[in-house]
Parts: sequence; C-alpha cells; structure tokens
Amino acid sequence: MLRTMGGTEAILLFAAAGMPADAVAELGLVDPGVEQGLIAPVIVRELTTENNGPRRRIELLAGCSAMAEQVSQRNVASAEVLFETALGLVYGGEVFHIQGFVVERLGGVAYLYRVTAMA
Repeated sequence: MLRTMGGTEAILLFAAAGMPADAVAELGLVDPGVEQGLIAPVIVRELTTENNGPRRRIELLAGCSAMAEQVSQRNVASAEVLFETALGLVYGGEVFHIQGFVVERLGGVAYLYRVTAMA
C-alpha cells in the first residue's frame, strides 16, 4: 500500500556520536554534526495550518518494514525510540521538527507509524 500510494522517502536526523579529538572540540566550539537515517517507502500528506501557526505541517506514514532497517542499524529497541531521539526529519529538501507520533497496532503488533512534523 505504501509503495502504491506514493512510495517516497524521508530522512531522520540524529545527533552525531563522535567528536574530533582536539582542544577546540573539548571547548564545545565544534559542531559534531548529524547522522542521517533513510526511511522508505513512506507516504507524506500535507496537513492544514492556521494563519498564525507553522508554515508547513506534514504527516508521515511509515510501515513496520520501513522502520526495521533503521532500528537494527541504530541498535535501539523500537521505532518509537528512533522517533523520540531524532532531532527532526528531512522531506523535499526541508527540515521538519517532529511534533509527535502514533503507533497503529493490530493484534498487539505495530504495523504503521504516523508522525506529525512542522517546518
């Protein structure tokens, strides 16, 4: 269904773990950067915004199989941990802040993740 309805991709951003081993880094003057985690296939829907609200809001729908690779690469317990530790996500060249997520379950097993984000 996700491939049929759009099958696009998004990138989760995480704080980089490593720091350079020099004096400037010890003072906190070096940005450690971010690590990226690709999630595909996903469906992205535009959400309505109020005039005084954020410029752009989206809802990202990702299946369990799309999240499984990032869960194993990052060595975390679940996709929920990924969304809680992510700095944001990139879609269409724009960085979004993750507002929240909901896990859809069937028979106690997660099958779909709904993530809302704003730019």
